[in-house]
Amino acid sequence: MPLSEYEQRVLEQMERALTSDDPRLANTLQSTGRGNALRYVLSGAGVVVGLLLLVVGAATSQTWLGAIGFVLMFAGVVFAFLGPRKKRQDGPVGVVGEDGTVQPPEGRARKPRKRQGGGRSGGFLARLEERWENRRNQGGQ
Repeated sequence: MPLSEYEQRVLEQMERALTSDDPRLANTLQSTGRGNALRYVLSGAGVVVGLLLLVVGAATSQTWLGAIGFVLMFAGVVFAFLGPRKKRQDGPVGVVGEDGTVQPPEGRARKPRKRQGGGRSGGFLARLEERWENRRNQGGQ
């Protein structure tokens, strides 16, 4: 059943909002998975051949053949679940300053991280505790 004009307009608005809010996610969702099919076929073939080697190695009491089969099966599964690596950008990654800290190269400024909790260092649990206390204090007044 085709979408109505109103539904198509709403869908287009949602797509534009997604693209403007999170362009990386939009690019990931729009990319085609043509390479994934070949990846899964190769992984499946590796697992099947590895399983055959494992069975033949066990049947003929050749431990080394079974070990090779197991490694091949494991490699096939890892290859299937690991995504393709992204190409690295050429150029400087950062510049070491006089104080020993790594600064981003010119033209690639990074936003400083905000510290929560009035400058005190704390992890995830400290932030959760602080938020919990804020809620209790606001609710008790």
